[in-house]
Amino acid sequence: MKEYQTITEISGPLVFVETDEPVGYDDIVEIELSDGETRRGQVLESASDYVAIQVFEGTEGIDRDASVRFLGETMKMPVTEDLLGRVMDGTGQPIDGGPEIVPDERRDIVGEAINPYSREYPEEFIQTGVSAIDGMNTLVRGQKLPIFSASGLPHNDLALQIARQATVPEEEEGDDDEGSEFAVIFGAMGITAEEANEFMDDFERTGALERSVVFMNLADDPAVERTITPRLALTTAEYLAFEKDYHVLVILTDMTNYCEALREIGAAREEVPGRRGYPGYMYTDLAQLYERAGRIEGREGSVTQLPILTMPGDDDTHPIPDLTGYITEGQIYIDRDLNSQGIQPPINVLPSLSRLMDDGIGEGLTRADHADVKDQIFAAYAEGEDLRDLVNIVGREALSELDNKYLDFADRFEEEFVDQGTDTARSIDETLELGWDLLSMLPKDALNRIDEDLIEEHYREDETAETVEAEA
Repeated sequence: MKEYQTITEISGPLVFVETDEPVGYDDIVEIELSDGETRRGQVLESASDYVAIQVFEGTEGIDRDASVRFLGETMKMPVTEDLLGRVMDGTGQPIDGGPEIVPDERRDIVGEAINPYSREYPEEFIQTGVSAIDGMNTLVRGQKLPIFSASGLPHNDLALQIARQATVPEEEEGDDDEGSEFAVIFGAMGITAEEANEFMDDFERTGALERSVVFMNLADDPAVERTITPRLALTTAEYLAFEKDYHVLVILTDMTNYCEALREIGAAREEVPGRRGYPGYMYTDLAQLYERAGRIEGREGSVTQLPILTMPGDDDTHPIPDLTGYITEGQIYIDRDLNSQGIQPPINVLPSLSRLMDDGIGEGLTRADHADVKDQIFAAYAEGEDLRDLVNIVGREALSELDNKYLDFADRFEEEFVDQGTDTARSIDETLELGWDLLSMLPKDALNRIDEDLIEEHYREDETAETVEAEA
């Protein structure tokens, strides 16, 4: 193994080294400092006479006397089922004081694209226990469904709630011990130490850590490390899903910090920037991560992704949410107005969307009335939202009796259906029954999106109306 002491330049997280033979792209590098400390890096650019190396632990302290060794292999993640319950740093090193990890195998973190012919269409329900998601924007096994949030909103609380509560129905039924188990891979990028402590306290307090693997990249860790954290998490998820038959939910927070790291590295390499200074290849880079979700024919397990990103300036046309929306299958919006009203989780269902929802709900999956109830609630809530704007101009007295009922419906929908706190887990039956309670505020002839047989079976006359009539 050749050792080079030919560092020519250090720029941000990058080290440039002169070489006398070709070096492979993405190869892992060891840099030994003059005091004996060893740091790891990865070849980012390779030419005939020099290479650019991104250093995971940062370049502070590296000088021209440092020795550089090219290991001749790409970065690999040691994987084993024993990773469940463990906490790693952003480079995959254990930080929980547990025993050394003895891997079953070491896998390339770049992963392999799933052959489109071998992909199985996602159409099985994942229950998150959150009504605004399960009832209105259902998550399906093998889907990639991002959460669009913004600075100061409780997206981390929602992420923890889903990590704690998420189940697959076949696991709940427990008909046989051979069914696929459920696991959560939690990849945190660029979070503060305070947030990391909150995450770990919650995982340990609720026992969710037992079925989870946690990767923690903190805000004061090098930006370069942020680019490999999600790849380590997804490599672990693929192993558990496709080798050990787990249904794996991968929660990645915060993708905005990941993209900022890409921009920082691009600036250090003096690349021509794209929109708002982000690299032109950011779409491709994000797709390489998001497209690692899915199901494979003949395999029991699945990889489902729930990436979380904070939209800079609450702007959903910003490159990060914009490109994410192109690649993924919908989005869940966290709303600032709902949050200011104290509604938890503050999910705005109207702009939210799950493109695979229709294939993952219905008889045999959730319930036969799910699709109709969802459509009717969307219509009624949208009508109530429009009427709120009108009330500001003409007042409630100018509205018809039905319009007033739509207004009341919108208020109750937010207060009773969306608002459930961070510690309440609702089953899909509880969510749909709650939906019927709300829809029963409206007259039967207003329920024009629900099959008549379902109305006869589930509709209950508004008890408040009956009470008023009885008193009269």
